[in-house]
Amino acid sequence: MKLVIVESPNKTKTISQFLGSEYKVMASKGHIRDLAISGKQGLGVDIEHGFKPTYKVNPDKVKIVKELKKACKEADDVYLATDPDREGEAIAWHLAEVLGLDIKTAKRLSFNAITKNEVLKAIENPGHINMDLVASQETRRILDRIIGFDLSELMKSKIKTRSAGRVQSVTLRMIVEHQKEIDAFVPKDYYDIKGLFSPVKLEADLYSFNGETFKPYSIDSEEKLEKIKNELPNDFLVKPLVFSKRLNNPKPPFTTSTLQQEAFSRFGYSVKATSSLAQRLFEGVDINGEYKALITYIRTDSTRLAPEFIAAAKEFIANKYGKDSLSGVVSSKKISKKDAELIQDGHEAIRPIDLSFTPSMAKEVLDHQLYNLYRLIYARTVASMLKAKVDEVTSVNFEGNNYVFKADASKTTYKGYTLAYEDAGFTLDKNSNSLPEEIINASKNGEKVNLEKLEVTKKTTQAPSKYNEGTVVKLMEEKGIGRPSTYSSTISTLIDRDYVTSEKKVLTPTDSGKLVVSSLVEFFPKLMDYSYTREMEASLEEVKEGGTSKVELLTNFYTSFEKDLNNAKEKMEKVKDVETGEVCPLCGSPLVIKKGRYGSFIACSNYPKCKYIKKEPKEIEYVEGRVCPLCGSKLVYRTSKKGEKFIGCSNFPKCHYIEGLKTTTNNKDEEYQKQIENRKCPKCGGNLEIKHSRFGIFIGCSNYPKCKYMEKIRKEKTKDNENN
Repeated sequence: MKLVIVESPNKTKTISQFLGSEYKVMASKGHIRDLAISGKQGLGVDIEHGFKPTYKVNPDKVKIVKELKKACKEADDVYLATDPDREGEAIAWHLAEVLGLDIKTAKRLSFNAITKNEVLKAIENPGHINMDLVASQETRRILDRIIGFDLSELMKSKIKTRSAGRVQSVTLRMIVEHQKEIDAFVPKDYYDIKGLFSPVKLEADLYSFNGETFKPYSIDSEEKLEKIKNELPNDFLVKPLVFSKRLNNPKPPFTTSTLQQEAFSRFGYSVKATSSLAQRLFEGVDINGEYKALITYIRTDSTRLAPEFIAAAKEFIANKYGKDSLSGVVSSKKISKKDAELIQDGHEAIRPIDLSFTPSMAKEVLDHQLYNLYRLIYARTVASMLKAKVDEVTSVNFEGNNYVFKADASKTTYKGYTLAYEDAGFTLDKNSNSLPEEIINASKNGEKVNLEKLEVTKKTTQAPSKYNEGTVVKLMEEKGIGRPSTYSSTISTLIDRDYVTSEKKVLTPTDSGKLVVSSLVEFFPKLMDYSYTREMEASLEEVKEGGTSKVELLTNFYTSFEKDLNNAKEKMEKVKDVETGEVCPLCGSPLVIKKGRYGSFIACSNYPKCKYIKKEPKEIEYVEGRVCPLCGSKLVYRTSKKGEKFIGCSNFPKCHYIEGLKTTTNNKDEEYQKQIENRKCPKCGGNLEIKHSRFGIFIGCSNYPKCKYMEKIRKEKTKDNENN
């Protein structure tokens, strides 16, 4: 038997289909071990002896490791097929260490796409663990552990916040500083001027005066407005038409960052949701009982495409759109470090594996969100190989007393790459228009038109828009903060820590977030500097390439960091807990408001000597007119640990009767209600109801969890009209 170890259980389903019965595919389910929390300061890192790490198997992976060890003993060959990146390489090394495999000879499989051809080719030509890549990951992990532990402890003790980190705190600074710009913004009034010209009733914008184009917001006073109004003549000369072409070039294929930005912009998908959906498309989805991977590896910062894919794509595109549609500028060359300092370019761009699996086919077998992301990736990839969209622009100027009004009309003469988006089901803007025939003739004959009406609109400058998740990802990439694999988790951490709020798709820093940034910028200016963060990422890349040693990088970092840390411990002002005016019933010390993982609470200020916590009395909400069918006590509304409301017996824990709470149904629920009309639970006789979970909608018993009966919803096929 030959054993193949991957990270994800989903991969086991996809890869197993490609291998014979002599192969067994198992999943490690991510990292099997991490830095211990033992030793000095609980870092799991011996700083005094070359930053030597101590690793420990994660508690939730003990059983998995035991199963993998057993399988290894029974296997003739073991292949480590974790993801083809820094984290994947580290997981492969940890597996080899724990399973007792020889690091130098352990067989390492790497493939950019989970296809039969790629998997079999990797099996035939296995590589070995790249220890430079492992060293880079280990260095990053040690950095994050030291910074995370030390800064988080400092923040908790000094300003009562929950955590800080190398990447998250710099990202937070970016959001906080932008909010300061918004708060400091002073709105100003300005005027927008349009003219309505007769007899053709054509509207044109005030464009220039004495050959100088009006800049946005330049008419910013009533004096300037009145001067223009007084100087404008009644009649304007129609100047000769100006014809030009406007090229709209396609964007390159997706990187991790650009995919997250575009999915947020088009569909409103959070960065976390996009990452999860893309992971499923990469690992494989169930299509009519067969698991099929649909896209290439999803953590990449390269826009290049593999030569073999380009060749196949050119043939596909030529057959579909014609040979003349190809742009001829698609590159399969790697990007040099000189051209892009921080681009790893270890993988090609995110693209479909097989162009013959079209969006229309995907729509029939994928759920809506997976379909949306797949068609977006598909359209962007095909579009990147097509020629530019061409618009023919016709401009007409009306000139009088050295003032010029201008009107444009445009018409698409060549659709170019937009055909790929149309075929993928995207609705594109239809903005073609034309100038009136009277204006065309007037321009030829040098005629005049009358300024029939002047339309003046008073406007106010707007503050910069708040950042959203897509904006933050873009800026993280531009500033070199983190890597593609960390964008999603960084934003999620800031939200979870209550350092920013995410409402209506915008990110707003909280008071806690602002306090963290101001404190860290004051005492750790180097660590919070954008250029330093970028240089650190570059140094980690050098470790990966074997150019810089792990110990050298960590020593240089820690020398400066330790100095700043000791200074902060001594001089950073401690934020006092807010006293409630009450005293502790156990020791008489003042009670204060503290912050914990689950929100604020009232506790003794003499902690840890006194561990008193005030428990607020809970108000009991009775269910009007109803009693428990088991014991006759009153029924009450309760809330589960997950925050879900339900009905239970007031005589708990003596009586365990509970029932689900009926909620207002949406339109879809109302459609499905027909499937449970006049029906009872076949197990306990309780009521059946429509339920929702993170896996979708289903029919369940109202007596859950006492009765766990459930069944699938029978969905009728409906036409999906939502294109965007």
